[in-house]
Amino acid sequence: MFSLNGSTFLNNTLTGVSKRLAQRKVSAPSVVVASVSSNGNAADRNVSVLMENTLKEMRETASSPSQSQSQSQVTEIQPAASTVGGGVEDVYGEDTATEDQYITPWTVTVASGYPLLRDPHYNKGLAFTIKERDAHFLRGLLPPVVVSQELQVKKMMANMRQYQVPLQRYMAMMDLQERNERLFYKLLIENVEELLPVVYTPTVGEACQKYGSIFRQPQGLFISLKEKGRILEVLRNWPEKKIQVIVVTDGERILGLGDLGCQGMGIPVGKLSLYSALGGIRPSACLPVTIDVGTNNEQLLNDEFYIGLRRRRATGQEYAELLDEFMNAVKQNYGEKVLIQFEDFANHNAFDLLAKYGTTHLVFNDDIQGTASVVLAGLITALNLVGGTLSDHRFLFLGAGEAGTGIAELIALEISKQTNVPVEEARKKIFLVDSKGLIVKSRVESLQHFKRPWAHEHEPVRTLLDAVKVIKPTILIGSSGAGRTFTKEVVEAMSALNEKPVILALSNPTSQSECTAEEAYTWSEGRAIFASGSPFSPVEYNGKFYASGQANNAYIFPGFGLGLIISGAIRVHDDMLLAASEALAEQVSPENLDKGLIYPPFSNIRKISARIAARVAAKAYELGLATRLPQPEPENLEKYAESCMYSPNYRNYR
Repeated sequence: MFSLNGSTFLNNTLTGVSKRLAQRKVSAPSVVVASVSSNGNAADRNVSVLMENTLKEMRETASSPSQSQSQSQVTEIQPAASTVGGGVEDVYGEDTATEDQYITPWTVTVASGYPLLRDPHYNKGLAFTIKERDAHFLRGLLPPVVVSQELQVKKMMANMRQYQVPLQRYMAMMDLQERNERLFYKLLIENVEELLPVVYTPTVGEACQKYGSIFRQPQGLFISLKEKGRILEVLRNWPEKKIQVIVVTDGERILGLGDLGCQGMGIPVGKLSLYSALGGIRPSACLPVTIDVGTNNEQLLNDEFYIGLRRRRATGQEYAELLDEFMNAVKQNYGEKVLIQFEDFANHNAFDLLAKYGTTHLVFNDDIQGTASVVLAGLITALNLVGGTLSDHRFLFLGAGEAGTGIAELIALEISKQTNVPVEEARKKIFLVDSKGLIVKSRVESLQHFKRPWAHEHEPVRTLLDAVKVIKPTILIGSSGAGRTFTKEVVEAMSALNEKPVILALSNPTSQSECTAEEAYTWSEGRAIFASGSPFSPVEYNGKFYASGQANNAYIFPGFGLGLIISGAIRVHDDMLLAASEALAEQVSPENLDKGLIYPPFSNIRKISARIAARVAAKAYELGLATRLPQPEPENLEKYAESCMYSPNYRNYR
């Protein structure tokens, strides 16, 4: 091995020549490679000599085939005469090779010149200083003006606002991320309330539906059934080696849109963008993964632009073996403390995967646990407006999937914690309605296992409206994925029962929301305490403006993940989720409550994430699940969390 200004190269990178190269004569000039040291002077010329001698040996080998090789096997290639002066000639004979011949993709990457401008991790665009342009061979490759990162942000936002179609904004943001990573995160952090709906819900839903058409270059790992038996090798193909967070999906239940197969990759990419922007986890430590086991979406299978496996979705042992290999390979490659976040798996797999790997890996399901934590935080805050404790209220859910049952269980755990009653007793205040009606004891034999704890002794009730009239809930929560199911009659019934009905329409994207903010406020005559999964604009009713809150998981999972990382946690515990909920609820100000908001503004999200991270880390230490020692003082954990956060500000280059 030899070093080029601190970078290490393997000798076999230069000598591992394709067998095809020995089958042809190649005439080429010598190559001189210059590198620049930190002070801008020419570096060791031995590198040039070494590469020149290596290429000379290659040419001699190519022109002197072994005796066992007949002359008829040697292809004579005469390089075409160059018509452009001053360029680099076809050293390896690539331009003159026929299309069916193999060539070797030779690359030596140095962060200078044109490659530097094409490296999203280090590119600063017009913000390169004059000194940096001289030191890194950028003279003439950029216009002469030097601008600040702040001016770049202003320019990009001006450009972004010119797009009228949300998907165009999404594509513009993804292009920026692929071109200039730090500018992307700077833009997102400083304009989070405006851009969050662009890089994540609701726009990401449309992006996933059309992912095959808009796909440009990979932003994560695609692991399909074709890689079975080689997943560890695939993980090692990823250029970054120190991974701290993996978000993985199999694309079977993307938001409320159903099975999008391989095109669900937009979800892990979007989630990890928020991990970095809102939670401060380094982008290089994040890995998006899509497990492609096929799709049952006929439209995608017949779409010529679909990028995934064209087969029906694998199930049973075939599916389980692939997931098991993936989980074991992740642990082997990245260690015990890498956080694996399951995202948008179908109900029948989501619960099983969480139960199976929760005791052996650091795993977290955002649909089950993240949604539950953010909703619980909103309910704790709402008590300031409606009065009482959680145990004083009755909860009715529309939707008994992973989100609904996950929220219900965390509410029961919080009630149990506050009142010291068994969690089984706390569950009796919570009722769930699925597609077949109220979940009751008489249905228990036909229920999926995760619904059975919610089967109460009660007469069957078929519709949501009838359930509202019979159960008389004070809090109505929608997680059904079915749009416009909180009808006028349902909201009016809730309003007749409660002075301030709490109505949470959580399904994403906007088209799947159980009701809109305007419908909730209008039908309740302005009395509802409302929050939704997707954002809604402020509503005017009887001359008063109502700004609804957004029960967005982005409040919880970035800070939650940061807390696990800074403490070196090895497992996730339910008490950590309760701690995260309580930390979020504490940050809703009286001014927010006066406006009817049960969540704080996103403009302060990094501070919120740091507070959540500190609470989660403290709980990890308390439970004996933390490994990072020595333990910071509890009062210093929040500052420590802030100090660990990634900053998107440009760095100065030597």
